[in-house]
Amino acid sequence: IIMNISDNVHRKSRFLHCAQLCDEIIVAHLGYLNYTRYQINVSLKGLEGMSQNIQNVTFVIKTYNPKFSQMEIWFRFVFVVLTFIVTCVFAHSLRKFSMRDWGIEQKWMSILLPLLLLYNDPFFPLSFLTNSWIPGTLDTFFQALFLCALLLFWLCVYHGIRVQGERKFATFYLPKLVIVGMLWISAVILGIWQLLNELQDPTYRYNMDMQHFQGLKVFFLLVAVLYGLYLVFLLVRAWSELKNMPYADLRLKFLTALTFLILVISMVILYINTLYDSQMKDNPAFSMLNDSDDEVIYGSDYEVMPLQNGRAIKTTSKYQDESDSD
Repeated sequence: IIMNISDNVHRKSRFLHCAQLCDEIIVAHLGYLNYTRYQINVSLKGLEGMSQNIQNVTFVIKTYNPKFSQMEIWFRFVFVVLTFIVTCVFAHSLRKFSMRDWGIEQKWMSILLPLLLLYNDPFFPLSFLTNSWIPGTLDTFFQALFLCALLLFWLCVYHGIRVQGERKFATFYLPKLVIVGMLWISAVILGIWQLLNELQDPTYRYNMDMQHFQGLKVFFLLVAVLYGLYLVFLLVRAWSELKNMPYADLRLKFLTALTFLILVISMVILYINTLYDSQMKDNPAFSMLNDSDDEVIYGSDYEVMPLQNGRAIKTTSKYQDESDSD
């Protein structure tokens, strides 16, 4: 069975920026391989008027390692089991105490641990078993939910450690919910909208085809800066007021050390992802990827298409998957 990607709905125009080498572009991204053979025709227009002499175009077909996908499934499964065990042990240890006697840390841990269980996504293997957008959407939703709950926890605990007694919703929780809620809504919109469009349109690129993407990105960064300033303000107030109180000072030091550790781990992961993206850039104009969160490429097929007099020789790039399924 051959599927031709020639529908007008998926017809896009891309502009190349060339110096010594032209920037890479992704021509098509396949979320799922529903067929054993695909045929894609690519035409290049406007090369006659370019000052540079383009001699060839390199097409690269990339896929992901199935063994790495299996390892990722087991990795997530282990963390789901460990999180479930820790949650049960924590809940059992608090049974002897009334909820009115719980501290703000215990109350928040009873919320964060179940959300951490969802963050590890027990439904993740479904993304390899079904050609549906639901597993990927749930994964994005759960990740954004846990991370924003963690951000809300930091605000509440650094503020609540100074405020004893009743904490009114309007003055204590509402401002924090507004700030974190805007971050959560922005993250969910960006993640789910990108996922759905990439599955429906093989030529979709979020930074090119998503209207108002830059505006939404700037809005997210502004709210993130506002959150950071608010957190620093609460942290400074907490240290200045509680540094001479022995028990409160110990709680504050533990929370600050935990927060710093999480931030360091997050920065290391961000740096590794950025370093990986910069090192893995070849010169591909075409990538064919299955829908997986894997980041280990096991093979690429190259096909060089020569040009004559600035015109592309009419060729057909074909890819045939001879394996059973990914």
